[in-house]
Amino acid sequence: MAKSKVKLSIIILSWNTRELLNQCLKSLELGPEVEVIVVDNGSTDGSAQAVKKEFPGVKLIINKENLGFSKGNNEGIKRAQGDYIMLLNSDTLIKKGAIEKLINFLDEHSEIGIVGPKLLNQDGSPQSNCGRFPNLLVALVMLFAEHWGADNFVRCSPAKSGLADWLMGAAFMARKEVFEKIGGLDEQLFMYMEEVEWFYRSRKAGFLTYFFKEAEIIHLGRGSAKHGKKDPIINIYRGLLYFYRKHKNFPELFILRLMLKTKAFLALIIGHLKNDNYLKETYGEALKIS
Repeated sequence: MAKSKVKLSIIILSWNTRELLNQCLKSLELGPEVEVIVVDNGSTDGSAQAVKKEFPGVKLIINKENLGFSKGNNEGIKRAQGDYIMLLNSDTLIKKGAIEKLINFLDEHSEIGIVGPKLLNQDGSPQSNCGRFPNLLVALVMLFAEHWGADNFVRCSPAKSGLADWLMGAAFMARKEVFEKIGGLDEQLFMYMEEVEWFYRSRKAGFLTYFFKEAEIIHLGRGSAKHGKKDPIINIYRGLLYFYRKHKNFPELFILRLMLKTKAFLALIIGHLKNDNYLKETYGEALKIS
């Protein structure tokens, strides 16, 4: 297959993140072989108009409604012309040289299909962006042990660069051939768990994922998710169930459902004992889902 003229396509999905998107685009150091594709997911804050005015070199896709993380990014992936494709959140700031380091890494390591940077919080502290695939042990820790400091077992920021199961969807770069072979993000997943499912498929297809700590990107974490804790919990419940139905056997799905119901039931009891409306509403809905 002949090399395309574009080395890297950076896809940035935005939903009502005008100011964050502006900061993100300003932080990018772009060479002549890099294209930037902004997918506006039905924003009502003037994001698309601001991109047109301030960043005329950016390719802009305007969706009439919020299509979700998976479908929105897939719109950009379909238009991407680069040998490498990078998914990048609009609430990120690129530290100097980070993009170039990721490109160089893939250039020099043909055995690696996907690479991701070290993500940092705004204060410079590390952000956990490498995770384990959600087998039953990982799911158990996710559901019942996160308050006992066991969350690092599920997701962490490694001290050294190395292979990883999956990377947070806020920032990662992949060879175009990965998308060509396994497809884009699963559009049945609106938000949360979509990157885990995609990385699982990439591993099954033989592509390795690498965490490269020498490239650093700040992830502000103040993007499109503006509905508190309820939506993430409900979507993680849905995502885990979908993942197990798609990729695991029936006994594993049965055990997962039992764990999800147990967690929801216990949290619901605590909610009633404390008269905590958040727990009652969130885990009442989660119990129905599981």
